[in-house]
Amino acid sequence: MAGLRIEHLYKRYENNGKKKKNAVQNDYAVNDLNLVCEQGEFIALLGPSGCGKTTTLRMTAGLEDITKGDIYIGDTLVNKLHPKDRHIGLAFEDYAMYPPLTVYDNIAFNLKAKGVDKAEIDKRVQEIAPLMQCDDLLDKMPVKLSGGQKQRVNIARAIIRRPELLLMDEPLSHLDGKARQAMRTEIKRLINDIKCTTVYVTHDQLEAMSLADKIAIINFGVLQQFGTPAQVYDDPVNEFVASFIGEPPMNILETTITADEGHFFFTFQDSNLKIAVPERYHNVVSAGFRCKMGVRPMDVLIGGADSVGTPEEVATFENLGDERRIGIHVGEALLMLITDDETRYKSGDIIKLEVRGEKTHLFDIETGERIRE
Repeated sequence: MAGLRIEHLYKRYENNGKKKKNAVQNDYAVNDLNLVCEQGEFIALLGPSGCGKTTTLRMTAGLEDITKGDIYIGDTLVNKLHPKDRHIGLAFEDYAMYPPLTVYDNIAFNLKAKGVDKAEIDKRVQEIAPLMQCDDLLDKMPVKLSGGQKQRVNIARAIIRRPELLLMDEPLSHLDGKARQAMRTEIKRLINDIKCTTVYVTHDQLEAMSLADKIAIINFGVLQQFGTPAQVYDDPVNEFVASFIGEPPMNILETTITADEGHFFFTFQDSNLKIAVPERYHNVVSAGFRCKMGVRPMDVLIGGADSVGTPEEVATFENLGDERRIGIHVGEALLMLITDDETRYKSGDIIKLEVRGEKTHLFDIETGERIRE
């Protein structure tokens, strides 16, 4: 087991496959990425498609050339090392199993290629197969396996090498919802059992939040925030992180601050909604100040009959069984709230809105950066 250290990492691709004089180059796919994964940590690289997370993983694995920067696995600089010499295990979204071989032989393939003793290979297969719950599949051919079973074999093949670093690139992307949930649980159990330093690429924030010790959120090749799931959820550094983490996402609305008898309020264009500004923001706001206010749907509440909340008209209502989601038009935006109230609302119903002011976040209207109290 080894840690991972990435220092000032860059990757840029040329526009053309042919090298030409004065060839135009794209912006960096990975732009000055710095990251430290301690021994035994499970790190998720999270972001939208094309943000650079898979490119980062492939450079770590040695499958992509580095434009600039350094990658260390343990204390070893691996920039020039061949993938087979980096002591890593790889599990990709494509299962890439060998169709003519049984599950046993697929799992054992890398060890056989290295000339490992047959008895040692069998010992390791018999150790790994129960961990991945594929010990009853060892005599089967890949064509007979379901997607979830193939992914178990794929991961087993990666960890049988006893890697110092396990790299996983969207391993659940081909599975349906129920299978993804089951595999998330199995991967969490597996990592706890083998205690292997792991870097996991995903665009699914639920996977990142449920699996990772720390999450690196990337956008346009730039690291936005690196922290625990609680840190990126409760204390986002900018509007992108705030809106990317959470389901449904954080409500983010443009607001103008108004003052009334020494109190400040969030107000919104073409809406009667007024929300008291928490005192912790009083030193950074003033009457007429414009910014964006963010609040998560579970921090928007339906007030009772005696509530002083603002009466608003229900625009949408979704009953998901364990929770209800209500949408309210605030000007041209749609403010979402989550409630466990069993009342079935319909479009046009009037409810009173209350907001937990202490749970609001402010963002710069131009840059999207968090405005700190």
